[in-house]
Amino acid sequence: MKNKLSLLILSYSLLSFNVVADNAQFGGPEQVNNRIQEDSADRDLPLKEKLAAYGIDIAVDYSAVAFNVSDALAGADDSASGGMLRFYGSWKATENGSLIWKVEHRHSYTDTEPRFIGFNAGVSGLEVPPFSDQGTRLTNLYWKQSFNDKNTTLMAGFLDVTDYVDVYAVASPWTGFMNFAFSTGGAAMALPGDAALGIAGGTMIGNNFFIIGGIADMESDPTKPFSSLLDDSHFFKTVELGWTSGKDQIYVDNIHITFWDADESLEQGQAADSGVNFSASKMVGAWLPFLRVGVADNGSLLGIKKSVSTGFALYGLGGKSNTFGAALNWSDVAANDDQVTLEAFYLMKLMPFWELTPDIQIVQNPANNPNEDHVMILGLRTRLVW
Repeated sequence: MKNKLSLLILSYSLLSFNVVADNAQFGGPEQVNNRIQEDSADRDLPLKEKLAAYGIDIAVDYSAVAFNVSDALAGADDSASGGMLRFYGSWKATENGSLIWKVEHRHSYTDTEPRFIGFNAGVSGLEVPPFSDQGTRLTNLYWKQSFNDKNTTLMAGFLDVTDYVDVYAVASPWTGFMNFAFSTGGAAMALPGDAALGIAGGTMIGNNFFIIGGIADMESDPTKPFSSLLDDSHFFKTVELGWTSGKDQIYVDNIHITFWDADESLEQGQAADSGVNFSASKMVGAWLPFLRVGVADNGSLLGIKKSVSTGFALYGLGGKSNTFGAALNWSDVAANDDQVTLEAFYLMKLMPFWELTPDIQIVQNPANNPNEDHVMILGLRTRLVW
């Protein structure tokens, strides 16, 4: 049995998995074009093929999550669940220019929103942050223009900064890790809301190096996107320098350092902050090991000033489109002792249009629950896509 297991692990190590669409550039796994291309792989979709003749690419998906926590604080719910409907797509209006959009309806099935379930157990951190009770909202509406033989890209409009800041392959709360510590900024970056009026751009420098930068409005309200444009002039600014093995592998084979600065945000209830993040990931056969470090001056988002995460994703385990991930995070939390989080998930593509992901987390020294040495968070996520 032991020899068979060793042979199985070795065989997966020798396989090569391309988890990025060929045209992916300057965006993470949830950037609209990247998400559509990845979901459309190996699927026969006649209507989409007809629309593609007019430069239109669209998708609809529905996701739901459910959590249960051990040792909830007195009077707090120990479970939470919610869902999200997304309609998104792009229209290629010119040879190098596209209009990108994404409209969502985010809803909670329970009194506690899924993203806040960790708070109920005294954990300093968020779970799947997009899963809220905001209702209908505009997440993307921007123009994307490519130049320089598609080696330079400029985007302007309503952007999701997590599409271009500090990205790597398993940062997506829809298909990757659920704990925010393993997502954009490592829970230390003072991010604006995930729909903000802004401008961003990136360019390759030679074949392997790149620079990405952007500025976004900290006060944008995705539920009222045109109600108050740049009224308070509070901004989130980033500059990122990095290396990749090729622009089509930019969120898999990726080493980067991100410098960021955030003004005070009235909408987010955050003080001004600034910091730096480092990330390194590299495909080795079917394995994607990674190391991520975040440092903030004030820790104004969640009270986390330092965050270090390391782990891996293993692609193709038990099925071509399945993913297993495991990671460990250490956070310097101002409120209490160091908080340590272990998470493991297994994304199973049961059908071409249906994904199911069980998830388990163990949090040692929950920052705001000194009576408990550790708490456990059990999660289940499902996603249907057309």
